[in-house]
Amino acid sequence: MEKEQAKPRFVSLKVKWALGTAIGSLLISLIVVTALFSSFTQDLLNQERKSLNDSLVTTSHQLGATNRDDITTQQINHLLQKRIESQTVNQVRQSSQGPIIQEIINPRTEVAIYNRQNHLVFSTGTLYRAPAKVKTSQIQLVSGKKHKILLGRAPIYSKSTKKVVGYLQIENHLTNYYQRYNRLLLISILALTLVVIASGLLGYGLSYLILRPLDDIQSTIVAIRDDPTKNQRVPELNRNDELAELSQIFNAMLDRMQRYIDQQSQFVGDVSHELRTPVAIIQGHMQMLQRWGKDDPQVLEESIPAVIAETKRMNSLVQEMLDLSRAEQVELNFRDATTPVRDVVHQVYNNFKMIHPDFEFMLDDDLRHDEVVKIYRDHLEQILIILCDNAVKYSGERKKIHLSLSRNLRAVEIGVQDFGEGISPEELSKVFDRFYRVDKARSRKKGGNGLGLAIAKRLIEGYHGTITVESQLGSGSLFRLTLPIVDDKNNNAEKNQEREK
Repeated sequence: MEKEQAKPRFVSLKVKWALGTAIGSLLISLIVVTALFSSFTQDLLNQERKSLNDSLVTTSHQLGATNRDDITTQQINHLLQKRIESQTVNQVRQSSQGPIIQEIINPRTEVAIYNRQNHLVFSTGTLYRAPAKVKTSQIQLVSGKKHKILLGRAPIYSKSTKKVVGYLQIENHLTNYYQRYNRLLLISILALTLVVIASGLLGYGLSYLILRPLDDIQSTIVAIRDDPTKNQRVPELNRNDELAELSQIFNAMLDRMQRYIDQQSQFVGDVSHELRTPVAIIQGHMQMLQRWGKDDPQVLEESIPAVIAETKRMNSLVQEMLDLSRAEQVELNFRDATTPVRDVVHQVYNNFKMIHPDFEFMLDDDLRHDEVVKIYRDHLEQILIILCDNAVKYSGERKKIHLSLSRNLRAVEIGVQDFGEGISPEELSKVFDRFYRVDKARSRKKGGNGLGLAIAKRLIEGYHGTITVESQLGSGSLFRLTLPIVDDKNNNAEKNQEREK
């Protein structure tokens, strides 16, 4: 047995939003803080470097001003006012006597003075780097015991002879720099932590407010999934954004699905009802023939035509059901179909004049040129045949049919009017329902199944057109179609040519 694939762990959109906001804020803040931190620490380091350079220059000049040949311990002692031998380094640092003391005795630095042979003649402490003979002043950032330090070296030139009399080396341990560096680093880390926490909480709060309609949509989907016939909708949102629009579209989709379910239920019920009668009639005649009627010529003469008539009626019903099923798919299969409307209307008009010579057909064509509409030619012809056929069936004694053809700003209007018995107001809204017949007895006699107008309405709506009916009892009915006009450049060129003529 194969192992079931593990379901991925559910992570809420609110959590994802909060994490995304926190990570985004962290990255942006990290870039800004890093830039500020680097700039500030570099400025501190440059200040320390400048201070060290000033110490090198000042000290080397003062040492060179009092020496002519070579620096000795006695000369350094003289500069320290004869107290260096009797005091410790810390005591000398605290005395701060003499003009050179402030430069070479600094609590943040270690100073070493070498003679021309690079032998140590004075030091304030242990140095991390060995002495070196240099020709010019140098400042380097080198590794120390715990962290990097600044190392400065400079030659000592005699002011009188202009010759090298010794070398000066100063090491700045950057104690003050690293204190500020660590303090600023701690502040930056705390600021970044605060930004991440605040942005995460803010992102979660905003996501809760913004994505709250998704919970309503989810609960509605779950309810519809458990019971497709349940009449539950997403609550209306008093806001103008994508989620409000999504809720409206979702509710419209549910309404449409509910209509399809209701129509399907009605369709199944109506079909079963419509088929029950002819099947029962055929079964009754066949049972009668099986029992004793097959030997009776009179029974055979009655039963066989009845069975044939009911079979034809069932065949017509099945065909109309197939037509209705195809009409539901016109938006997918015929979305780009176009038809010159005048040609089709005139064709149907001439055909009905020929097959119904006892009727008076009239056609008012107000189109100045043939308009192209968005519909498949066979479907437009089928709709007009349905309407004209109904007009003939319900014309009564006044056998007159009026067709009209006109246009408005963006659509073509086609009217089919009869002057027969008409439709009552309470039945007017039901004429486009499946299997609905105003006069069931008369419709059955004339072979109608009540699907014609339902097919016409679905076809028209599939091409984004409309079909309406106006009727009065005893005065007849007017069915009006509207179909959108194709905005075609060639069609516009033909219009311009006709206008020029």
